[in-house]
Amino acid sequence: MLLLCNYNLLSLFIMEIPVIKIGNSKGIRLSKTILKKYNIKNSLEIILEKGQIILKPKDEPRIGWAEQFKEMAKNGDDQLLIDDVFEDETFE
Repeated sequence: MLLLCNYNLLSLFIMEIPVIKIGNSKGIRLSKTILKKYNIKNSLEIILEKGQIILKPKDEPRIGWAEQFKEMAKNGDDQLLIDDVFEDETFE
C-alpha cells in the first residue's frame, strides 16, 4: 500500500505556547511576528477537526473596498465601462 501526503515538511513548524488566564477565561498569545507573517488583523477562524484545533487567518478579500469606491467616485473614476443594457435586451 502506498500512502501519499501533500505536506511540505519545510514549512511545518511546531511551537509550544502557554495557555494564559484572560479574565475568567483562558487564551493564547500570538507574537507580532506570527501576526504579521500570516496577516492576522482582528479575528481568526477556528477549525475543530479530529482532535486538533486549527487557527486560520480570516479571509477578508473585500476589506477596504468601501473606501476605495468613495475615492473613485470623488475622482470620477466610477463610470461604467460598458452599457448597462444591451441593444438586444427587452424588458416588458
